[in-house]
Amino acid sequence: MASTLLRKVWGSVLSRAVPRDPDASASSSSPRRRGAPAAAAAAEYGSLGALDAVPIDVLAQILRLLGPADAARSVAVCRTWRLLASDNALWAFFLSLGPDPWDLVVFAETHLAAGPAQPRSVYFGTVRVPPQLSFKRIYGQRALVPGSIIVDGGSGYCKYGWSKYAAPSGRCATFLEFGNIESPMYARLRHFFSTIYNRMHVKPSARPIVVALPLCHSDDTEAARASRKQYKETLYSVLFDMNVPAVCAVDQALLALYAARRTSGIVVNIGFNVTSVVPIFQGRVMREIGIETVGQGALKLTGFLKELLQRRNISFESLYTVRTIKEKICYVAADYEAELCKNTQASCEVDGEGWFTLSEERFKMAEILFQPQIGGVRAMALHKAVSLCMDHCYNTEVLRDHSWFKTVVLAGGSSCLPGLPERLEKELHKLLPPYISEGIRVLPPPFGTDTAWFGAKMIGTVSTFSDAWCINKKQFRQKSRHSGSSLVNAWR
Repeated sequence: MASTLLRKVWGSVLSRAVPRDPDASASSSSPRRRGAPAAAAAAEYGSLGALDAVPIDVLAQILRLLGPADAARSVAVCRTWRLLASDNALWAFFLSLGPDPWDLVVFAETHLAAGPAQPRSVYFGTVRVPPQLSFKRIYGQRALVPGSIIVDGGSGYCKYGWSKYAAPSGRCATFLEFGNIESPMYARLRHFFSTIYNRMHVKPSARPIVVALPLCHSDDTEAARASRKQYKETLYSVLFDMNVPAVCAVDQALLALYAARRTSGIVVNIGFNVTSVVPIFQGRVMREIGIETVGQGALKLTGFLKELLQRRNISFESLYTVRTIKEKICYVAADYEAELCKNTQASCEVDGEGWFTLSEERFKMAEILFQPQIGGVRAMALHKAVSLCMDHCYNTEVLRDHSWFKTVVLAGGSSCLPGLPERLEKELHKLLPPYISEGIRVLPPPFGTDTAWFGAKMIGTVSTFSDAWCINKKQFRQKSRHSGSSLVNAWR
């Protein structure tokens, strides 16, 4: 009965439709008080006939039930309906029905719509203020964005899938493990991407691609910059030779920061072999400030746990078993010395191998991040590397703002260990002076081991993705010619 009534009301509205200006502002809002009848505005904005007596709440509810397509058509009825159908609240409601929470949409469209940050020779004189959002416009543009393939190369293994999916659809080895290690980079990358496209059963020409670039050549030296350019140009060449329509390549650490809904901060990425501490300001990796690299990662943690198990004569079949134990029951102690005095015994089951019972090994394994010497590792402690990076950020006056680097976002599989954010934050407060440590927050990986993939997904669905974030084959060739075999700074 209710649906029949709504259809009659909507039929009455459409019967009054007349051609109107299609470019009317989408950010306008209704001048009428919520709950008031339409009659008060009829004289100024156009009469709705019998519907003038209907409260605005009811009309707004009709629009919500109609859905975005018919709501968009309603702007042709008269100015009153145009104002109703252009209300941000209505389109925020439609966006909230999508696969991502609408506050993710707000963050992406506010901070990411302009595309990647441009390198600048001097520090920033002004803060970019985003324009007022029109959700009606955003909704329409997002509906036109093609689904993209996302490839997060990683340093241990690769995650890939569609941007329209809720999570990565597959995992494989990184490109470093494809082909002969002595083969040219072009051949290895070609083999790597061909394998992913075959596994996804999709043609390279079908969709754009977002590639998460692993951190490499982290220095800001001329040689490091040249190596990064060469790697990125080779990546573009491979993909465009495979007829990929458009490519978006973004640093892995930056994607992890976006996934945490931040554009400035420090990303601590515990990779497979090394841990990197990356300062990022307004969407740009600040290599001139300095990226700290710690010579231990997930492989060292797993190796140390293996050693601890062997000391207790606990048998296992492979490193996969050790890694599974690490992921299931290991954690980071808030206070290492106090934890040694507790009963911390716990058990877990590994498929095909039965049950394993550990005690102090559960937290000793991760303690080498803060006390490398207990595992015989010669590397800087994690909290000292982060504090060194923060000290450099403090001494480099960016807008005279000392708060941008105080948000620390963890990334990488091993950063998911319970207790790590709290312990790192505690150690930083102990190590740094109050004028730097005040306000520090350490955030766990927003999407676990797939954090960088979700940061790429956020870019792949932004309303300006194709224009602002991607480069096509023609643009790549033009930029290469103008810069003499190297891309311009915007794509460095």
